[in-house]
Amino acid sequence: MSFLDRLNEFSRQMAAGQASDDDIHSTYDQVAHTVPQGTLADGISHTFRSDQTPPFDQMLSGLFGRSNPNQKAGLLNQILATLGPSAGSLLRQAGLGGLATSAPEAGPVQVTPQQAEQVSPQDVQVLAKQAERKDPTIVDQAASFYAQHPTLVKAIGAGALALLLSRMSRR
Repeated sequence: MSFLDRLNEFSRQMAAGQASDDDIHSTYDQVAHTVPQGTLADGISHTFRSDQTPPFDQMLSGLFGRSNPNQKAGLLNQILATLGPSAGSLLRQAGLGGLATSAPEAGPVQVTPQQAEQVSPQDVQVLAKQAERKDPTIVDQAASFYAQHPTLVKAIGAGALALLLSRMSRR
């Protein structure tokens, strides 16, 4: 039985409610390390946009909270790039820790891992919501970012992983 056949069979088991959370997590581990990063990113993006999961900004906030300092900085820099020249003023308005005082009045904002550690998941949720309103492709950008960190994606929960696996099995 090929890998794709096993994934399709597992998708049928999930749909029938016959897969445990542990089964979902272990299958995700196998899939995440087997499929191309673009395929994984597509599945994550679909999961972020689904009406069967929490809103994108909430899911991103949860992933941010479980990320290491370098991952946090990478994600914040992506969000702030999407917000564009207004990022500095938005940070000041929100009073986001050390970021607010170090952000330039105009131009790109670059967050260091040390600065990213001072930002709360709730602050990221607010920024992600603003970024999604400004440019909905931030969802795809964040999905691509987290496809590079597949182990961290497991933090979205078994239900969301099941949706992600189902999406990938259809591709």
